[in-house]
Amino acid sequence: MNRNKIIHGVIGGLAGGLIFGIMMGTMGMLPMVGKMVGYPSATVGFVVHMINSAIIGAAFGLVLGRFASQFGASAGLGLAYGSLWWLLGPLTLMPLFLGMDFGVNWSVAAALKMLPSLLGHAIYGVVLGVVYSMLGSRAAVGVTAPAERPSAAREMQPQVALRTESRR
Repeated sequence: MNRNKIIHGVIGGLAGGLIFGIMMGTMGMLPMVGKMVGYPSATVGFVVHMINSAIIGAAFGLVLGRFASQFGASAGLGLAYGSLWWLLGPLTLMPLFLGMDFGVNWSVAAALKMLPSLLGHAIYGVVLGVVYSMLGSRAAVGVTAPAERPSAAREMQPQVALRTESRR
């Protein structure tokens, strides 16, 4: 179902985004992300980053979700997907949002400066893929929280009734 693919992608994207966001914070990159929306602060940058992470995760679920059912395949797809977003994000779209020319970061020298970002995007993608796979496998075997299982409450009732009757 597409709804589950989107939800699992969003959750995986947020998990990967949180880890990558912490990395970006330690590298001082978050204010630049905030600058894309006109507010060069780390807090705004983190919020923008997490929104992007959720949207990119949802797209992963929709586009690649059917191929991401196995743990290893999902991690590999996530790695490739995160790396693709390194090309699309900091090398292409981010410079455009910051008013730079198209393709300004499409050189070996610029890409080399962005290698820490590639590592972050790769980690984001792997976490996205792994979490997506884990959520998908839980849904496939029907794992639900106890509150979502109405039978759990019914299973408890006969035991209580039997104990009450045996005391009389």
